Amino acid sequence: MATDYDAPRKNEEDQSEESIEELKARRHDKNSGKVDEDETEAAESFELPGADLSHEELAVEVKPKQDDEFTCMSCFLVHHRSQLADEKKMICRDCA
Repeated sequence: MATDYDAPRKNEEDQSEESIEELKARRHDKNSGKVDEDETEAAESFELPGADLSHEELAVEVKPKQDDEFTCMSCFLVHHRSQLADEKKMICRDCA
């Protein structure tokens, strides 16, 4: 952007007054288009094709932690012992 150095300069009071007025106008413009809408109602009316899983039953087999596994004290994921970076702190390589 080119600067015209011959143009009269504005003092700080003029600049602050203009910027406050501009900010108020921008705030009004941004909020004018917003409509209060309940997100849950909007989500319930929106349906993806082929996404009806209401008749499906999910079955996940949960196994207990094995002897060669540990729980990382940083990310709390169960990893194999080969991923152990610090035995005292019990931290995996990803978190170390």
